[in-house]
Amino acid sequence: MLVRVKNPTTGTAAAPVDAAPLRRPSRPRIHRAWTVAAVTFVTIIGGAAFNSLPGLLIDPLHTEFGWSRGEIGLAVSIDMALYGLTAPFAAALMDRFGIRRVVVVALSAVAAGALASVWMTASWQLMLYWGLLVGLGTGSMAMAFSATVTNRWFVARRGLVTGILTAAGASGQLVFLPLCAWIVDEHGWRPASVTVALAALVVVPFVWLLMRDHPADVGLAPYGGTYAEKPVPAVGAAARTVRILLDAARTGPFWLLAGSFAICGASTNGLIRTHFVPSAHDHGMAITAAASLLAVIGVFDIIGTIFSGWLTDRFDARRLLAVYYALRGISLLFLPMLMAPAVHPPMIFFIVFYGLDWVATVPPTLALCREHYGEDSAIVFGWVLASHQVGAALVAFLGGVARDVFGSYDVVWYASGALCASAALMALVIRRRPADRPKSPGVPA
Repeated sequence: MLVRVKNPTTGTAAAPVDAAPLRRPSRPRIHRAWTVAAVTFVTIIGGAAFNSLPGLLIDPLHTEFGWSRGEIGLAVSIDMALYGLTAPFAAALMDRFGIRRVVVVALSAVAAGALASVWMTASWQLMLYWGLLVGLGTGSMAMAFSATVTNRWFVARRGLVTGILTAAGASGQLVFLPLCAWIVDEHGWRPASVTVALAALVVVPFVWLLMRDHPADVGLAPYGGTYAEKPVPAVGAAARTVRILLDAARTGPFWLLAGSFAICGASTNGLIRTHFVPSAHDHGMAITAAASLLAVIGVFDIIGTIFSGWLTDRFDARRLLAVYYALRGISLLFLPMLMAPAVHPPMIFFIVFYGLDWVATVPPTLALCREHYGEDSAIVFGWVLASHQVGAALVAFLGGVARDVFGSYDVVWYASGALCASAALMALVIRRRPADRPKSPGVPA
């Protein structure tokens, strides 16, 4: 529309002016952050492919090479330990060298370890390829990776995105466990190992072409936030990781989060994933039926984690954790009464519930790390994740010892239920950080 505007000096009418509002540059309908999140999801699935393999290969390797199950188990233990201990250092390396470079190297390490195992002839090679290379690779793509992506690319919907990315690990095992099991059964363990290597390599081009280290790299603000310049890369990644641990260790929330998350690992990976099948078999249940129940846990794990992320965006993370741990503990107290030769509805209810609660603790735990430790939260969460793996390893070992001593797993379920109750109390006593206090781990909370 054309309008005439008077000249303020002469009072005469000026030339017509176009009064139509100026158009803003068009923005993409889908924020780039969602593309980065999608690539992260696929990357974690590719890395999770290996986690579905070791349990399938124990018997074939024992049969072919004559290695003891202890030797094979040691390689898997190295992998689990490095998975937990690598995470905080990987987060610091991502700050120093960028997410894209670190993830590409990590995927390459997983592929190299899985592929090299095809030609191994000695157990020390198994520990090198499976334990060291794959452990370092998968650890670099653990939860600290998703935490770094979420912190940089999202302000709104952080809890939801955390839940989705956490569920990626379970999704990967749901995809690759039946596939690898079929390959091992039909074609042997070597083609299955090659399949895992190819799964990791296929993801590399997607990471390199679509992943970006920071929203400022493409001139965008984080999703739901305001534009900020990309920070200067940090130097001394390893030293910084240790320094952040020492600073965080001076604060109460760190020990409460690490302790409760260690119990989380103890009551999931260490307890149910390791001892549920033999315990069910003690009561006459077929191993295939018990293993199928574990697969059902994986299905509901995805649903529960995403829903927990949605809840974390809306409710107090401390209270959510307390509810999760309390309900988990109560369910474990009832588990000995549910064991039977056949699968009955109460057992199915337990499996569904435990699946929903399996890693529902991750989004609120990460939210509390973010609240208390700000820019360092991804590295702090990496150390909290390391405690998760330590708790899992301890209970995996002690649960077996208890079975040998007492002749049943009942005491293990009761003790784990009590541990979950203590985790609920830990979550409740974490103090909220006032909004005006700086988020620095060097300040005790």
